[in-house]
Amino acid sequence: MRALRILLIVAVILGGLFIAADRLAVNFAESEAADRIRANEGLENTPDVSINGFPFLTQLAGGTLDEVEIGIKDFDASGRTGGAASTIRIDELTARMSGVGFTGDFSSATADSASGTARVSYPELLKAARIEPVELGPGVEAQVVGLSDGGNGKIKVAVEATVMGRKLPQPISVLSSATVRDGQVKVDADSLPDFGVPIADAKIREITDFQQRIGDLPAGIELDKVEAAPDGVDITVKGSDIRLVG
Repeated sequence: MRALRILLIVAVILGGLFIAADRLAVNFAESEAADRIRANEGLENTPDVSINGFPFLTQLAGGTLDEVEIGIKDFDASGRTGGAASTIRIDELTARMSGVGFTGDFSSATADSASGTARVSYPELLKAARIEPVELGPGVEAQVVGLSDGGNGKIKVAVEATVMGRKLPQPISVLSSATVRDGQVKVDADSLPDFGVPIADAKIREITDFQQRIGDLPAGIELDKVEAAPDGVDITVKGSDIRLVG
């Protein structure tokens, strides 16, 4: 019985040492991966990297990690507004990578698939709208002055207008739908505002409708869908066969 107790104690001690070694190894790997991603993507801040699954050392020996989560804050992605190149700041990007294969020195890594979300604030998205006054017709000028949450997944677009030399006492609110098409976030008015004078619908949509391309997302991730939220738009992203580093 004493020998059995000794074996159990030894087993517990060895198991604890293995777990400690495993956690030390995964912490080192997460830090190393975060530094490589920051350098590879030219990020201002070091991202958060979490390697899931246990034991890590077994995954490491096999050269493939079951799942890796990456979080990046204040990421500047390339964009295009009104035909001109621009940048758009993503407040927070989170991605979950599955089947991540890597080399022993972490100099390269690829993922079988990925999914995640990106948050763009309304002030940042406003940069894509026509915020300069535009002449819609004789005596009518209008411009977008604000974006906010319209409820039920809609964006409220505030349009300020001047009609026949008189500025309307308050902006006109337009509820709009946000969608992803051709790699762009597009905002289209559900119904058009009435300025009290005849104006072609297509001309009004030059003000109310706009789009923002978001490119150069880390890891080759692509836009999937978008939904309005209280503080901005939540964009779902996805990807497959992704090169993370190297």
